[in-house]
Amino acid sequence: MNRAIPLKMLCVLALISAIAPLSIDMYLPGLPLMADALDTTAASVQLTLTTFMAGLGIGQLIIGPISDGLGRRRILLAATIVTALSGAACAVAPNIEFLIGARLVQGLSGGAAIVLARACIADRARGDDAAKLFSIMMIIGGIAPVVAPLIGGALLGPVGWRGIFWVLAVAGAVMVAGVVLLVPETLPPERRHGGGLKALISNLQYVVRNRHYLGYALAFVFGFGALFAYISASPFVVQNVLGLSPSQFSIVFAVNATGMVTAAMITTRLLGRVGARTLLRFGVCLLLIGGAVLFCTSVVFSSTNTWLILVPLFVAISSIGFIMGNATALAQGEVTNAAGTGSALMGAGQFGLAALVSPLVGIAGEDTAVPMAIAIPTFGVLAAVALVLLTRGKAVAS
Repeated sequence: MNRAIPLKMLCVLALISAIAPLSIDMYLPGLPLMADALDTTAASVQLTLTTFMAGLGIGQLIIGPISDGLGRRRILLAATIVTALSGAACAVAPNIEFLIGARLVQGLSGGAAIVLARACIADRARGDDAAKLFSIMMIIGGIAPVVAPLIGGALLGPVGWRGIFWVLAVAGAVMVAGVVLLVPETLPPERRHGGGLKALISNLQYVVRNRHYLGYALAFVFGFGALFAYISASPFVVQNVLGLSPSQFSIVFAVNATGMVTAAMITTRLLGRVGARTLLRFGVCLLLIGGAVLFCTSVVFSSTNTWLILVPLFVAISSIGFIMGNATALAQGEVTNAAGTGSALMGAGQFGLAALVSPLVGIAGEDTAVPMAIAIPTFGVLAAVALVLLTRGKAVAS
């Protein structure tokens, strides 16, 4: 393990990064019960997800640039404390209005924690070392989206939806302890920028004017867009279009998640012999290939053959394991003087696009794979275009 980021510290940062999928997927099975318990509508309960996602994006945009001037550790500690307290607030919510507000705060603090976790790694590591660390963090944190729905479903009966939020509060408390014990300050005073609006604007200008950063950051965002299109649409595609059972869908979801994590593990083994940029390009090519085949089978030939859809889907989703960690490291490496701001813009783009993708892939109804089969290759093309147009001139070995 890289001496700059010990394994225990990396595990804490991975847990912090996993708070978003945990806070989303664990409570989803309880949405109908929440509507009954709080005497409200399904639409009102769904606002708890919308406000949480909005908070994730806003929290990253606000806290990332601020941390470039004030340092990481104190803000990270405050963010994890608020995350734990807001989880408890959700658990005791007396009405839907209170719950929506608590979820917004939970999203804001969770977004702040996520952006700071990425910035801590960017402060300490560069190049292939950073790509390896981000990929390892993705492997650890990548387990969360797989196990969260299973945990939520298993807990719903014994402890109810309020108990699920208590579990999230405990997870927040574990994060607080992890930060206190294992995460030191990673941004020394001599590398910090002065505070104030002027410094904030200066950092933003510094980041967005770096076209190489934008190329890698957009590859990251569009890669996540492809992943979220799959996450949003796959329950309907696999069950309504392909006719598989809920248990078979769980198997499909687990296999694809395993492919993505395996790709991230391969990345960690190859880095040092193969550059992060080469691995990122390979991942984008895989996404394009899988997406193109999926488009042809689902849109051009209107096929509902299980294997003709699931195999290219597996290739496309596995490619994300080559994209996310390498794109993060390369983007952050371009803006080391404002790593918090760089991380914030990537995170805001990531979750902002996710909020747009979810309704779009469902626009044609629950009985077609066409929107997903269009969205995934489209994001692959956008990621490739961003890399080709914005990162020209970088050394191939980088």
